Amino acid sequence: MYRIFKILIISLFLSTSSFAGSDGENELSKNQNGQVVDCFETINRGVFAFNEGLRKIVFEPLAKGYLYLPSPVRTGTSNLLNNLTNVVTIPNNLLQGDFKLAAKNTARFTVNTTIGILGIFDPASKLGLNDYDREDYGQTLGRWGFGEGCYLVLPVLGPSTARDTIASVASFSGGDAWYNITVRNDTHHVSDFDYYLSRGTRGVDFLAKNLGALDNLEENSIDFYASVKSLYLQERRKQIANADEITETFDDSDWEEIETQ
Repeated sequence: MYRIFKILIISLFLSTSSFAGSDGENELSKNQNGQVVDCFETINRGVFAFNEGLRKIVFEPLAKGYLYLPSPVRTGTSNLLNNLTNVVTIPNNLLQGDFKLAAKNTARFTVNTTIGILGIFDPASKLGLNDYDREDYGQTLGRWGFGEGCYLVLPVLGPSTARDTIASVASFSGGDAWYNITVRNDTHHVSDFDYYLSRGTRGVDFLAKNLGALDNLEENSIDFYASVKSLYLQERRKQIANADEITETFDDSDWEEIETQ
C-alpha cells in the first residue's frame, strides 16, 4: 500500500500544467499541423472524472490547508521547489541547443542552492538571473519536430499527449538528477521519501495557487473536459514555441492577493 501511495503521489505531479481563463473552445486545440486527435475520448472522459473526484476529495483539502501557512513559508517552499526543476530544465536547454540559457540557468541554480540556502531564497533574481522558464523532455521532443500524437488523460497525472507521456519516461531513465540521487541511488543523505515529498508538495503548492482559476473554469465551462483539453494543448504549444504569451496562472507574487480575497 505504501508503494502504491508513493506511485499515486509522484504520478499526480509529474506533468502539472497551467489551467486558467475562460471556457475553452475546440478550435484552440488546432494549429498549423492540424488537430490533436482524441483517440480514446470515452476512456479519457472516464479517467478525467476519476481525477476530478480525487482532486476534490483528497488534494483540494490539502491545498486549502496549505493556504493557511504564513506567506513567507509558502514563498520559500515555492522557491525551493522551483530551484529543483533546474536539474531537468538545464539538460533540456542543452538538448535544445540553447547553451546561453543553459549557462544562465546553471548560474541561477548555483546561486540559489548556495547563497539562497537550497533555493528557499531567490538571490539569483536580484542578480538579474530571473528570466526562467521550465523545460522538460516533452518540450524538447516538440522542438525537435515530434508530433503530439493522441490526446491522453492519464490516471492521476491528468492531461497529456502520446509524445509527452513517452518523454516523461526520460526522467526515470537518468534524465532527472534529483530522482537519480534520491530513488535510483542510495546516497545516505537523501532518500526516495524526499523525492516523493518534493513532488507531492509541488502539486499541493500548484493547486493552492490555482484553486480560484480552476473553480472559475469549471463554473464557466459548458464542457469542463473540453476546456481543460483545449487549454492544456494551447499551453504546451506555447511552451514549446517559447512564446511570450502563456496561459495565465498564479505565481509567488500573487500570494498577497490570494490572502486578501
